[in-house]
Formats: sequence, C-alpha cells, structure tokens
Amino acid sequence: MTEREEKNSVAIASDEPFGGWTKTFTDPRLDAAIVDRLTFNNAIIETGTDSYRLASTRARAEEPAKAG
Repeated sequence: MTEREEKNSVAIASDEPFGGWTKTFTDPRLDAAIVDRLTFNNAIIETGTDSYRLASTRARAEEPAKAG
C-alpha cells in the first residue's frame, strides 16, 4: 500500500462507516490502526447516498410479492 500511494492515487469504497468496521476487523486495535493508516494525509469523501446494489436487490425481491 505504501509503495502504491507514493506513485498513484488509491481509492477505497465502503458502505460501512468507520465505526462499523469492527464487524469486519474484530480486533479494536487492528481496526483503529487500519482506519488511522487509511485516513492519514488523505481525503474522505462521504456521498451520503444509499447503496445502489442494495436498493436494486431489495426492489427485485419485492417484485414477485407485487405480482402475486
């Protein structure tokens, strides 16, 4: 990661806010270290939008119920 960021941009996307990352990285110290590393000297862009894939999946799941 260090070599990559020294040469080019790195983009990471997540539907989960940083506070929820402990669901994936269960060790709180590891979670804090990862968030610290990713956010140091970087820009965080929050879109404030819902996941397109999740909305699409929910819409497809509701279609059979409406048809029946």
